[in-house]
Amino acid sequence: MSLPYGDSLNRDSLNRDSLNRARVRQTSAGLVSPIAALCTGVTLNNSLALTLNDIPLVTIDGEPTSLAQYADKVKLIVNVASRCGLTPQYKKLEELQETYGDRGFTVLGFPSNQFLQELGSSEAIQTFCSTTYGVTFPMFEKVKVNGRSQHPLYAELTKTPDAHGKAGNVKWNFEKFVVTPDGQVHRFRPTVEPDAPEIVELIEASLPAAA
Repeated sequence: MSLPYGDSLNRDSLNRDSLNRARVRQTSAGLVSPIAALCTGVTLNNSLALTLNDIPLVTIDGEPTSLAQYADKVKLIVNVASRCGLTPQYKKLEELQETYGDRGFTVLGFPSNQFLQELGSSEAIQTFCSTTYGVTFPMFEKVKVNGRSQHPLYAELTKTPDAHGKAGNVKWNFEKFVVTPDGQVHRFRPTVEPDAPEIVELIEASLPAAA
């Protein structure tokens, strides 16, 4: 005997809820990693949520990595694009890298075609950055910063409000997030220049004491 349509939907919902609870229990017990749990659609509570350092990343050369590699550094994370009116900000980003790079700081560039202004391949992006702006800071593979395919890193970063208290979507290319070694995230919108006093002062105040 077949169930009425509404009853069938309720049963499916209950099955999904039961599966989710089982996976959360497995994650709590260490049987399933938080990353694997998220990949199967499990909603984790705050105590199980990924930290920024846990989120898998891929370098622009295709190598797997994560922010854990930079855990002890002040990080300026920025979504970059090669064909944008704000692209000249690369110059000031590289100047920050040269000024503070040996003192416990790094710029981390995340190319994105979210706003249809990035080149097609990683090779083309690398060539543009190195030949046009002499970029030496780490770069990563292209990511989506908003929307249904939003990268998990940006899903976390965009929870942070800007100076006006507004969180949510990245507005445009070259939005900046400064992440301090203790995990605090500070957000600066695209038109705030990389060498703006509020960014430089935050970087200098957050550098490791021994730097």
